[in-house]
Amino acid sequence: MLEPQSAYSSFVHKKIVTRRGPDPKQDRSARTRQLVLTAASELFAQHGFRHTSVKDVADRVEMTKGAVYFHYPTKEALAIAVVEEHYARWPALLEQVVTEGRGPLGTAARLLERAALAFRDDVIVQAGARLQIERPHIDAELPTPYVDWTELLESLLVAAVDAGELREGVSPQTAARVLVSAFFGTQHISDVLHGRTDVVDRWAESSELLFHAIRA
Repeated sequence: MLEPQSAYSSFVHKKIVTRRGPDPKQDRSARTRQLVLTAASELFAQHGFRHTSVKDVADRVEMTKGAVYFHYPTKEALAIAVVEEHYARWPALLEQVVTEGRGPLGTAARLLERAALAFRDDVIVQAGARLQIERPHIDAELPTPYVDWTELLESLLVAAVDAGELREGVSPQTAARVLVSAFFGTQHISDVLHGRTDVVDRWAESSELLFHAIRA
């Protein structure tokens, strides 16, 4: 079984520097803030950063622009909140997968399988991915994508070597880079061609081939 702390270190994220609204002091304020964030995620995922306005978000949640600005003082702040929520999904997902008690290679495969489901079903994951692509248009320094996934998978594959699970001669570093490229390429192609409706099936095909190639 994978030791949890050995896996979590790759998914630690610092907050992005930006102007922020006040932290919600009451449950009602927190629910409103989440409602705004979800609406913004839906619009960013559908239309992108440049073609989504704060008024669009306000209209979606039937609020005034001023009410939205109270929670998120700029459109950039909204986008950054979505990206932070996108990244916050992965440590929680990793924790769930680790508790299943698989070995390191099985953990890697299961984690990517669950990530494919998230890209299909979770609008915040979808919006965060699109905003990362549109990062040149957002006036903030967003995290560099793919790096943490590569580091995490490499650590799992190194552990797989120690557990005798990785095929002899397979480099954990190379395999991690290939898995990340294949996974994110698959989800992007699925998004462009089919709105990610088939991403789970397409990743299952790729995963079966790739893990067969590297498994001892």
